Amino acid sequence: MNLLAVIIGTIVIMFFSWFFSVKHRRYHGIPRFFAFESIYLLTLLNIRVWFHDPFSFNQVVSWILLILSAYFGLAGFILLKKKGKSSGNFENTKILVKSGVYGLIRHPLYLSLFLLGTGVMMKDPKIPAILLGVINLVCVFFTALAEEKEMIEKFGEPYKEYMKETKMYMPYIM
Repeated sequence: MNLLAVIIGTIVIMFFSWFFSVKHRRYHGIPRFFAFESIYLLTLLNIRVWFHDPFSFNQVVSWILLILSAYFGLAGFILLKKKGKSSGNFENTKILVKSGVYGLIRHPLYLSLFLLGTGVMMKDPKIPAILLGVINLVCVFFTALAEEKEMIEKFGEPYKEYMKETKMYMPYIM
């Protein structure tokens, strides 16, 4: 890995985490920083094999996960922008969004990050990549837990009811 790329990327991710979350006392941005960082490091680690042997099992699984990641990320982002009546950045919604993909799961954006990290890990699943994939999974999970506390503070009982109606990441399962 190129050390300069690691340093520059880490600084950009720190700025993003500060600007969109921590600065506004939304502390889910701290574990999310580590989720983004693990994905970034996975990308740097596996970039050399990104298109290598395109029809191998790992590559096919990787591309399926990356496509699913893009779907959940875009669907979640668009719904928050359209229906959440955000002020400022898209995370600062005024309305609890419970339709579309949010009618099935509470955290499509975090599912997207998990699928992204796992998809990049599958490009070349050796020990360093697997460790970074596990770090991503753990950090995304703690990000969602931290954000749920913030959403309960913000939306109160309606969010608690929403939690009973939906699963975190996978409809009817988890």
